[in-house]
Amino acid sequence: MQWLAAWQRKRFLKRHPLPEAAWRDVLSRLPVTSCLDAAARQRLMVRGWQRLHHLAFHFPEPLTWTLEDQLSVAAHIELITLYWPDSQARWPDVHDIVVVPDAFRRHLVETDTAGVIHEHDDERIGETSSRGPVVLSMNDMQADRHHAGVNVIIHEFIHKLDMQNDGVANGFPPLHGDISSRRWHATFTRVWQDLTDHVARGAPTPINEYAATDPAECLAVCCEYFFTAPGRLKATYPELHALLVEYFRQDPGLKRTTQHPGADGYNARPSQPASR
Repeated sequence: MQWLAAWQRKRFLKRHPLPEAAWRDVLSRLPVTSCLDAAARQRLMVRGWQRLHHLAFHFPEPLTWTLEDQLSVAAHIELITLYWPDSQARWPDVHDIVVVPDAFRRHLVETDTAGVIHEHDDERIGETSSRGPVVLSMNDMQADRHHAGVNVIIHEFIHKLDMQNDGVANGFPPLHGDISSRRWHATFTRVWQDLTDHVARGAPTPINEYAATDPAECLAVCCEYFFTAPGRLKATYPELHALLVEYFRQDPGLKRTTQHPGADGYNARPSQPASR
């Protein structure tokens, strides 16, 4: 049904002309898109523009949220599935984006496997829930443009992708038919084990230690590196990097032609929590 998607896109663009100048300005300031050639950038702009018309942004006054800010979020969403067919890149549960000025706190009550109840306060820069909105910190979205390996937008939308199986983020998103669930589980288990071993020894983790929180965070953090610091991920976990290349149908590191400050380097920012 690619012809139908193409017809719908043409019809949409006739009604809503693409703001190409604004898009190009936005993409020029996003290192995460520097790996794209001209055709891919055009595809990203069109898909992102369509996505934007299905999103509702909510933010408190007097926070200023410009069209360029909105385009930036849409670009990140569509970058994740840019090389997937339209039928697979629908994001059925993405509608509302809540933007807050900075990191925020949540009071959590959790029950462990032994039935013991734990209460604690958790600081977050983003939050995602099944069938609910995505919450993003504006300050962290802006800061992430300059730090390879960290991107709260990608992190939270990987959670959304992860939840498409059964509504739960568990590190096991819907897979393409040519990627076996056994291989996916085995590859991520080895990475997870390595990270938790580092934490248990009190040794620095090779990527952001927040990946050792649980399997869902492992997936989200690894995908942050895949898109914003692919060289770092490939050097550290080459088998996982190869799996993600197959899964996302793209290799950001292969096409990267320009270097930005911190590109492919280790993130020097302190580890910050994101949503669980």
